[in-house]
Amino acid sequence: MEGRTRIRLGVIGFGEWGPNHVRTFANLPESEVLGIADPRSERREAAQRRFRDCRAFRTHAEMLDSLSLDAVVVATSTATHAEIVREVLNRGLHVLCEKPLCLDAKEALSLSRLADRKERALMVGHVFLFNAGILLLRRLVQEREIGAILYMTCNRTNLGPIRNDVNVAWDLASHDIAIANFVLNRRPTSVSAVGQSYLRQGVPDVAFVTLTYPGGILVNIHVSWLHPSKVRGITLVGDRRMATWDDLERIGPVRLFDKGVIREQDYADFGAFQLLMREGDITIPRVPMEEPLLVQARHFLGVIRGKEKCLSDGRVATDVIRVLEAIDRSMERKGRAEPVKA
Repeated sequence: MEGRTRIRLGVIGFGEWGPNHVRTFANLPESEVLGIADPRSERREAAQRRFRDCRAFRTHAEMLDSLSLDAVVVATSTATHAEIVREVLNRGLHVLCEKPLCLDAKEALSLSRLADRKERALMVGHVFLFNAGILLLRRLVQEREIGAILYMTCNRTNLGPIRNDVNVAWDLASHDIAIANFVLNRRPTSVSAVGQSYLRQGVPDVAFVTLTYPGGILVNIHVSWLHPSKVRGITLVGDRRMATWDDLERIGPVRLFDKGVIREQDYADFGAFQLLMREGDITIPRVPMEEPLLVQARHFLGVIRGKEKCLSDGRVATDVIRVLEAIDRSMERKGRAEPVKA
């Protein structure tokens, strides 16, 4: 990238997330979007109306053959990711792929190794790793502000949108798995999950997942496409303090609770209560709000230029997929605990 002021990108897929990627990179001074590719004529027409300086192509191959690009964003259906990412890497381009990277952990690891051999960035859009509130939770854990972590709960629900290419765990729980791995800085060893297909046969739209991490830390995840309200929340419980994150709370998404349980050593008799509740202050730390997709885009450009170490590379994505595969196995076996394969 020496001597070049702007990184030239193409975006493959102009559906739900493609337009957001085009907008984000087009508005950054360090990058420019030269083309989009989508097989649907109405989406190409929409792209041309909205982004007049961006050329539209029917296939990604046409775009790659016609334009001189440095990097590509893949925002297509999950089942197509692996083939497209492999082709783009083999052409010597950097890749930002929407999550999940693919549908198979072995394939994900293969793509990660290919990126290493080609000396190209392979970044996966686990966008919540660039959310300021999640970054604060990670810092609170790292600095032991809430003590040793006991457990974590995650809720991610809404009425839709319902995806056709993956089940609700691959769609929604993938976010919380990535967050939990990131915040706790460790990987789960086993999974127990139950799910149900209320809307379409064989495609779970509601799931309850429990992950077991080293040290006995439990992470419980509830995800649903069939819920009356939109919820994006996390509770993190430590042995000193507790913290919550609410992505829909704009005033202060993170709250720190000086609450806990004290083991009382001295008590009058055997029948006396030995655990005392401690109720302290509730603190709302200042969290600088910035669009996570914008932070992710800047990070990707920094990785390409060799200025930053990728927070969500192919190996991070592979770890998430290994957990998702274990979730599927556990749901098929009605909640039986399944190991997360290394």
